[in-house]
Amino acid sequence: MSSDLAPTLDGLSLAGTVEKAEFSQRVLIRSIVNRPDGGEGLAGQVIRVGGWVKTGREQGKGAFAFLELNDGSCPANLQVMVDSEVYKLSDLVPRGTCIHVEGELKLPPEGTKQKIELRVLKVLHVGTVDAAKYPLPKGKISLEVLRDFSHLRSRTNLISAVARIRNALAYATHTFFQKHGFLYIHTPIITTSDCEGAGEMFQVTTLFSEAEKLVKEMKQSAVDPAALEAEIKDAELIVKEKGTAVAELKSAKASKDAIKAAVDVLKKSQEDVKKLQEKFKLLERVRLSAGLPTRDGRIDYSEDFFARQAFLTVSGQLQVETYACALSSVYTFGPTFRAENSHTSRHLAEFWMVEPEIAFADLQDDMNCAEAYVKFLCQWLLDHCFDDMELMAKNVDGTAIDRLKAVASSDFHRISYTDAVAILEKASEVKKFDNKVEWGIDLASEHERYLTDEVFKKPVIVYNYPKEIKAFYMKVNEDQKTVAAMDVLVPRIGELVGGSQREENYEVLKSRILELGLPLEPYEWYLDLRRYGTVPHSGFGLGFERMLLFATGIENIRDVIPFPRYPGRADL
Repeated sequence: MSSDLAPTLDGLSLAGTVEKAEFSQRVLIRSIVNRPDGGEGLAGQVIRVGGWVKTGREQGKGAFAFLELNDGSCPANLQVMVDSEVYKLSDLVPRGTCIHVEGELKLPPEGTKQKIELRVLKVLHVGTVDAAKYPLPKGKISLEVLRDFSHLRSRTNLISAVARIRNALAYATHTFFQKHGFLYIHTPIITTSDCEGAGEMFQVTTLFSEAEKLVKEMKQSAVDPAALEAEIKDAELIVKEKGTAVAELKSAKASKDAIKAAVDVLKKSQEDVKKLQEKFKLLERVRLSAGLPTRDGRIDYSEDFFARQAFLTVSGQLQVETYACALSSVYTFGPTFRAENSHTSRHLAEFWMVEPEIAFADLQDDMNCAEAYVKFLCQWLLDHCFDDMELMAKNVDGTAIDRLKAVASSDFHRISYTDAVAILEKASEVKKFDNKVEWGIDLASEHERYLTDEVFKKPVIVYNYPKEIKAFYMKVNEDQKTVAAMDVLVPRIGELVGGSQREENYEVLKSRILELGLPLEPYEWYLDLRRYGTVPHSGFGLGFERMLLFATGIENIRDVIPFPRYPGRADL
């Protein structure tokens, strides 16, 4: 803390009593209210706190005010009492006001719910709020409405709790993989390879960068493409005629002045052709900048930034495999993108994926790793984020904590796709599914939830899927009908993890790429991993936002990511 605190805090040992924010002049509210005694043992301590007012009210006919202060370190608030002699109360009580204060922790009167409160001695900072214009009301506000205030919604109790839970799961992810000897690899966001082969990717291009400028120039020129081409041909004929005239004058040994005059006319005609050709090139650039084919029907990506088509990645898996084939156990954790025009509660255009890759590992190893990881995440929240989970259980889903406990302590049931379909087919005789059940389908969410919620009542790992519904890189099984793929299904959500053993056989992998109608050229580097020192390896991907949906019980995926991107929305 700064030296100006010395007179007030002299002789107090805060280090052994409350947790200070290491790089700011305050004590974290969680280190006060989250103590077993609720903070009672800290009475008499003089500290600094900072935060935002959740509620404020003047009392004693304006003689003092009570503020419920939250700094984001935990769900709980610290009650702060300020006398009117210390600061103007009307500036402090509006909801959303930011304050930084110094005061003494005191025991409140008996019979109050608070264990401790702060009596303010000095106000160090106030970020005022116009209460009439503040968009977040004191009462309840729907998560859907909150999405219109993505820059402010983290100030609400629910979204701030989601942020802490998300942070805890990210920390737990790195802890798990680092603990088990994995190396964290940063894979590219921009790629030329389509991992899924679905084609629903965002294109990365700079062809648009000068589009507005070029279009404006074209409008000012009022150029008609067909007329321009005809004008160029006419001008080229004139150049040819003028060239012939010069040649004839020279052949007839005309005067130097006559020849010079004819040459000047020829040069002027050549300049006119050049200007028209530049206009035509400008037109082609405009078409390229607008992402349209040129008049000869092509898009010239050699003019683009990367000199070829490039996209935002749908997965870091293919790239992280390159490091698995050199460093054995690796993982990547970053944003991925899908250009699906979907408005469901389970889809985002930008989302995060955790993708480990393990060399010398088969499908059984892959399933073991995925199960251990999911159980680790659940237990981590119970051990390190219980107060926020209590808030979720109270305000969102009463079964949230019990669900985490059940998954953390259960052995996941493992069943082949064929056996799972047999169970679903039998169930469909008495239960109506919206999606027909038959061997060869990609299981729908309703099928997955039926297996987890009603049949086995625990997480389920389904493995050995039909190869026709899975990606080209998955290892083909001996039956030639299925691939060594697996999905981890959890109650309420369905699929949480998707993974497989990768195809290490060069010829089989090449055949699969061609079989699915994909071009070989973008995957030549991937095939090199099979050409040069191939190794059996396996991996999986966990949708991070899906894990948050599972943990919190929140219904819409747009509410578990800080800044949701979906069709029609990309705020901030």
